[in-house]
Order: sequence, then structure tokens, then C-alpha cells
Amino acid sequence: MDESGSEAPAAFEVVGLRKHFGATIALDDVSLAVGSGDVHALLGENGAGKSTLVKILSGLIRPDAGDIHLFGEPARLGDPRTAHRSGIQTAYQEISLIKDLTVTQNMLLPYEPAHPGGQVRRRRSEELVREILQNLGLDDIDPRVEVATLDLSTQQRIEIARAISREPRILLLDEPTSALSGRDVEWLHGQVNALRERGVTTVFISHRMQEVRRFCDNLTVLRNGANVGSFAVADISEEEVIALVIGRSLAATFPEKPPRATGEAAEPVLSAEGLAAGGRLKDLSFALRPGDVLGVAGLEGMGQRELFLALFGMIRPTAGTVSVYGKPVTLKSPRDALRADIGISLVPEERKTEALALEMTGRENVSLPVIERFRRFGVIDTAAESAAVARVLDLVQVDRRALHTACKVFSGGNQQKLAIAKWLLTENRILLMYDPTRGVDVGTKAEIYVMIRAYASAGGAVLFYSTDVSELVNLCDEVKVVYRGRAAATLSGDALSESAVMRAALGEGGSL
Repeated sequence: MDESGSEAPAAFEVVGLRKHFGATIALDDVSLAVGSGDVHALLGENGAGKSTLVKILSGLIRPDAGDIHLFGEPARLGDPRTAHRSGIQTAYQEISLIKDLTVTQNMLLPYEPAHPGGQVRRRRSEELVREILQNLGLDDIDPRVEVATLDLSTQQRIEIARAISREPRILLLDEPTSALSGRDVEWLHGQVNALRERGVTTVFISHRMQEVRRFCDNLTVLRNGANVGSFAVADISEEEVIALVIGRSLAATFPEKPPRATGEAAEPVLSAEGLAAGGRLKDLSFALRPGDVLGVAGLEGMGQRELFLALFGMIRPTAGTVSVYGKPVTLKSPRDALRADIGISLVPEERKTEALALEMTGRENVSLPVIERFRRFGVIDTAAESAAVARVLDLVQVDRRALHTACKVFSGGNQQKLAIAKWLLTENRILLMYDPTRGVDVGTKAEIYVMIRAYASAGGAVLFYSTDVSELVNLCDEVKVVYRGRAAATLSGDALSESAVMRAALGEGGSL
């Protein structure tokens, strides 16, 4: 109700929204209203239409049909500037920062203060951004540094801070926590609460129900481009949400762990002793055996990224040894890791920039590490290549149209499965996976869990890092918790629980 006693208009309302991309229906007659000051979750599988709706509200794309109302008034959001003027700001999952510009330039672009002649007032710009960051509790970020030098979690905080600093009436957060550490999720929770108190409406896209319950008042589920229901968060169970998201019940999210072998342990396929690298990894030892899924846990910046990069030959260790099948190896580059006698593969953190060439087809991406297998007299045998790739596409449940379709066309979940398929084709026996379900919907997550277990059951070995502690506990046979570059705990069996992982990750007496 407003002061007159009549019901206040929704912050935004969409009616009969439709959007097609060629033969693909992204939004199919979607109607949705979100109240002023509401924190409203938007849920659905990758490709369900969530990002399309956000892009329409952000002015990046135009709907084919349907109406948009902002605070009771008809609106046409034909471009981002119009959306900005209407009070809408967006923080994107696929970070929109320009990597070779500074934090200051990214925060203010295209609204930098300028002299009458048009020249940017650089000192004033820096002062403004420093003040903004301090007010948002981000005074650990130097506004003078280039964004490319910052880790992914810090880039995500800048993306969010930029949107908040422009004082939106409606804030759209597209998977805002997918790249954030636990401490940074707490920071975001505080910011969302502060915005709610000021009457700002927030749309929160997430695949993590525990965060939806903590952050949000209401939720809407999209499936295949249609709105399949809106609910108060308190009135719907997680099982009901999952059934709406994927169109069926999900009896068991995680596959059952096989019993661990007793007696004499098998020889490790990959091990490290006293490994140090990159300044953050100080002294870590582990042994990964055939059939094992060994988890790595740790808050952002504790050395886990350096561990994976060193094991794939992307950075050189500064101390310690790495052994494969009991023999010490020197990994100077990814080419060394991929050699047949070593056989290490890596599913990296960023699928769009590190795992895939988005303009290339799925066939070209998947076959790239082993393209020499298909070379005949200097020419690629595309028939043999396509047949081999088709087999692994079937394994990861990606449509065979990926053989001739650019990866950029596919949803984030299918892109991630293509990134995994690439390494399945190599038939390497050691698979490093760095947060492989980040930004992936619950249905695709379950498929990835099954792939991981199937790979291990066939004799492969998986080193698995995740920012989702429940994944580590329910998927892994054992979890190595890293704190300040060293092993803080090794947990398995009954000792492996979410609380035990978090206690070790925070260090003795630590706190979020």
C-alpha cells in the first residue's frame, strides 16, 4: 500500500514477453511482476530464459512481443542508457569489465567526470571511486590497478559494486555469487539487505537454494522459456523447486559413493610432496589414486588455484616434487602435462575464456587437444574426427548439432559439458577440475556428478576443487582443506562434513 491506502504498483511487470533467436524460443509468453523493495529470485536451468529476461530489462536486446511496465508506467528499454535512466542496473555473471582498463575507468565508464574540453578528470575520477569502494566496504581494492591483474572474485565484486554505486531503483544480479568466496558472499548479503531497506528491488539469479533462502523473499521458476510458477520462498520446499526447474523429481542429486578399498592401497597416479608455487601455495602434499575423487577446499586465495595451475604446467613450482605413477616429473607447460606418459587434463575455472574458443564449433573445440590423431597426410580426416567427437557428446548428453555449431550458441551448462567432453576424448587418466559446476543449473550439475563418478569408476582419478562445500562433502572420497597455502585438514568418512570443512578452511579461531 502507498500513503493513500491504494496498492503500490510493481517495481517492474512484464506481460506476454516473447523472444526468439532463430528457431530457438528463449522466452515464451512470460508474465511476471516484482514488488518494490522485493528481493526476488529467478531460477531455472541454463537456457531456461533467465539471462534473456535480464538482457531485455537491461536494454541489451529487445523482445519480439510483450509489454514492460516500470513502477506502473509503460516502458521501452531499447538500449542500456535508457535502462540506466529508468533506474535499472545490472551485474552480469559473465563479467563485463574491460580487463586492460583500471578499476577506476571500469567503475565510471561511460560516466567519467570530464573537463569542459572533454578530457577526463583522472584525479577526480580516482577520488570518486576510492570513496565509492570505501562506502561499500571494498577499501582493499586499489582503484589504480588494471582489472586483468585481479582474481575472479575481486572482479565480480567490482562488477556488483559498479551497479550498486549508480543508485539503482532495480538491481539485476545474474549469478552474483558464482565467483565469490564465502567472505565475499557475506559482503553481498549485507549489501542486498541495505538496498532492501532503502526500497531497492533486487532480482537475484542463482542455482544455490541455500542462498535463495537466505537472500530472497520470493522466487519465480522459468523452464523452457515459460514461467512455471512464482512463490514465497518460505512456502516451497527445495524438492518442489528442483521438480519445477527440471520438470521432474530429482531423487538423488549426488551419485552414491562406492566403498573405499581396504587393505594395501593402490599406487598413486598423481602425487605431490611439499609443493609450493605462485607465492600462495606454500607446502602441500597429497596422493591421488585410481578410482578416487579427491576434493580440495579453501577460501579464495589460499593457494588452491596455484596448485591446479602447477599440476597442469601453467606455472612452475618453486619447491617440492610432482610424481606421476611414482616417477617424478617436470611440468614446464600444458603440453608436458598432456603427454601420453603423463596424461593430465584440466577443466579450468572460466569456461568462456580458458576452456573454449566460443567462435569455433563443438567438434573443433572437443578434438583440439588430440587433433593429430585425425591428421592423414597433412589433412584432417573430418569424418573420423566427427565420429570420435560424437561419441563423447553422447557421453556428456550434448546434442550432436554441436558438431557443426559454434560453442557461443549453447547455454552455459552445455558449454561446460563441452569443456569436459574435450578431456574425455583424450582418454587421459588424471582429471583436474576447478569449480566445474560454477554457474550451472541443478539438472546439469547432477549430470556432471554422474560423469565424474563414471570416470573414476573406469579407473580414472579426479582432483576436484569447488566453492560449494556440499559438493565436496557429497561427491568426494576425501577432502584436503587448504589454509594459507598448506593442508589444514584431510577429511574422509564420518569426519567429512560441511562444518568440519568450514572450520578447517577458516583456520584456528578464524571467522568469515
